[in-house]
This record gives sequence, C-alpha cells and structure tokens, in this order.
Amino acid sequence: MPRLSVWFVRASLIYLLLGFFIGALILAHKGIPYYAPIWNLFPLHMEFLLAGWLVQLAMGVAFWIIPRFSSGSPRGPVGLVWLSFALLNAGILITALQCWFPVSVLIGRTAEVVAGTLFVVGSWLRIKPHGVM
Repeated sequence: MPRLSVWFVRASLIYLLLGFFIGALILAHKGIPYYAPIWNLFPLHMEFLLAGWLVQLAMGVAFWIIPRFSSGSPRGPVGLVWLSFALLNAGILITALQCWFPVSVLIGRTAEVVAGTLFVVGSWLRIKPHGVM
C-alpha cells in the first residue's frame, strides 16, 4: 500500500473514533440528560463521520486501487494528491469550528471541494483504457 494511502486510511480511522466518541456522548445524553449543549456537537459528529471517515477512506482506497504505470514512477506525480490530503483535513478541522465561528463553514467546505477536485485531477493521469500500458 502506498504511503499516501496509508495516511488517508489512518486519518480516516482517527476521524471514525472521534465521530463515534462524540456520537456516544450525544446518545448518552438522550438516555440520561446531563448537559444540554452537548447537542451542539451534532454537526461535528456528522462532519467527522461523513467527510472525515467516509470520504477520506474512499480517497485512500481509490488512490491505492487506481492502476499504476508500468514504467517510471508507479503512481506518477503525487504532489496534487498530497495537497488534496492536506486541504481535506484542513477543511474538516475548519468546518469543525462552526459552533464558534459560523463563517468557518464556508471556508472549510471550499477547502474540501478544492481537495476533491485536486484528488480527481491528480488521479486522472493514471486512468486509461483497458489494455493500454
């Protein structure tokens, strides 16, 4: 597994644990109310599980599975995909601040969309028809 895929998958598992922890706090509050503002963490819970875990895991596995080149560097230039990884995580963390800074949602989502676009552009060079080396 390439190093970049490992980073994507590890980061996604960290977000999975954080999302489950926040979800457990919210679920415990439903059973025994202990702190009403805990519901303000629900958008954070969704962000960590949807963008942090699912999207990041899919990007890591996609980078690993997309066909490699037969000559030269097996995955070609990966600078755009590394930038995509950094922007995606920055976007998730910036969006997590939405409880305190509402404008951060726009900045965070923009970073996430740019990250997805950079991932597609960086991976598109490796997409080729069947039988072409």
